[in-house]
Amino acid sequence: MSDVGSLAEAARKRKERLKNLKGKQNTTESEVADSELSEKLPKPVFRSYRPHDENLQESLLPTTKPEDVTVKVKDQLDATKIKDVVEEVDLMNLAPRKPDWDLKRDIAKKLEKLERRTQRAIAELIRDRLQNSDQDLALVVNAGEAIARTEEDEDD
Repeated sequence: MSDVGSLAEAARKRKERLKNLKGKQNTTESEVADSELSEKLPKPVFRSYRPHDENLQESLLPTTKPEDVTVKVKDQLDATKIKDVVEEVDLMNLAPRKPDWDLKRDIAKKLEKLERRTQRAIAELIRDRLQNSDQDLALVVNAGEAIARTEEDEDD
């Protein structure tokens, strides 16, 4: 039983010590809080309120005048005016393209080569035909021009 009595005695002593510590802590905190509040209170600044007390008149902010913004507004209005600029519209970019336009673009170089070869071959065939025939070169050229003119007249 002596164990129970000594344990109860130890618990009672601990409670007293804790009570004393809490009491000391509360008194020091309240003293510190009171001293800090009196030191840290900010000085009031009156912006939209005019105090009646003469002591508070010194905390009043001076009245400010609004800035003149007419020049700034005029500049902004001038900048926003739409200037009529007529630009030519590229109809090729606006018109829808045919589905095979990219294929035509890709083979254009190859077609140019083939066109040159074709023209050379035609010229060579004409030369061979003229050399084999007994007709005069000038007569054949004139006949070709006459045929071209008649075809042109028929088209018009």
